[in-house]
Amino acid sequence: MLNYDNLYANTVKNLKPSGIRRFFGIAAEIPDVISLGVGEPDFVTPQAIRDAGIASLKAGETKYTANAGLKEVQAGVSGYLKRRFDLDYDPSQVLVTVGASEGIDLALRAFINPGDEVLIPEPSFVAYDAMTRINHGVPVSIVTKEEDEFRLTPAALKAAITPKTKMLIFPYPCNPTGGVMRREHMLEIAEVLKDTDILVLSDEIYAELTYGGIPHVSFAAIPGMYDRTILVNGFSKAYAMTGWRLGYLTGCKEAVDMMCKIHQYALMTAPTTAQYAAIAALKPECDAEIAAMCASYDERRKMLISRLNGMGLQCFMPDGAFYAFPSIQKTGMKSLEFCEALLRSKKVALVPGDAFGECGEGFIRVCYCYATEHLVEALNRMEAFLKEIEK
Repeated sequence: MLNYDNLYANTVKNLKPSGIRRFFGIAAEIPDVISLGVGEPDFVTPQAIRDAGIASLKAGETKYTANAGLKEVQAGVSGYLKRRFDLDYDPSQVLVTVGASEGIDLALRAFINPGDEVLIPEPSFVAYDAMTRINHGVPVSIVTKEEDEFRLTPAALKAAITPKTKMLIFPYPCNPTGGVMRREHMLEIAEVLKDTDILVLSDEIYAELTYGGIPHVSFAAIPGMYDRTILVNGFSKAYAMTGWRLGYLTGCKEAVDMMCKIHQYALMTAPTTAQYAAIAALKPECDAEIAAMCASYDERRKMLISRLNGMGLQCFMPDGAFYAFPSIQKTGMKSLEFCEALLRSKKVALVPGDAFGECGEGFIRVCYCYATEHLVEALNRMEAFLKEIEK
């Protein structure tokens, strides 16, 4: 019998399992759990988008598309980015991907050589570190702090740059913190980067989910940053299209063509039905659907933060995405310990903060993309749990 332990690639063998998936493996064994752990909208994909996908199937549109995607999708993305964020990308600069996650992976594959350093502000999406390692890069964590609302500061960025730095991952609005970088903050980051050759991978999957009446600004729109930015976005979060597995990336034409070469061999094309649905999603008529979902998240956000602070779990008001990142340090418990105890005692599943980087220790992630009654019941149970452990 083969000894597989001697056959695995070292990169994969040494890769840590996802902290989120590991924890929810535990949760899956407990019946009647209320979960606030998975970042999946509770909305159904808007009807017009579903109808477009269904119509494409009825019309027999079930074959491969061009590698870079349907021209109508490329044009739709180009128009959408101009309309919503005042970005000028020709349709030929758009590569349609299998979710935003493929876009992140393609950017790392295309640019990272063994030993290249990738700067990752943390706490942040669990895949950045893992994807960097899989592509033989060296992840370098930049710790962001609660007192800065988990924004990347120019001082922290400057301190992390070395001669080996190849790329900065720019994950705003941020999962898991809900932190947002406004234009004035991005200008400070651009000032640090302007005389370097560092690429920026700007993950803007939550671009439509910002609050307080201040719209999202893309890092590519900051003066001098367009040519160095690879912008990744998708349909999962804003359009409630997680299962459709569709995203896109944009950047300078040469870079997009290089990433398309990898896409051709690895995945060939994004799902055809999802692309036809995306044509409808990208039309101005769907902007109102996005706004309605965002407004609902905003109401839940305000209620959640009020309740968390009211029960003594300190939490700043997140300005983006649909996550809160409250501190549990007052309990004296570690993040995993807290989440496991809450799960077993009150059957509420949250994600330990250290799943998003070591600096997430002492925090938990709470998703508010769930129905209000679902949130309220979970929060009631959390409050009862806190009262019990304080006795």
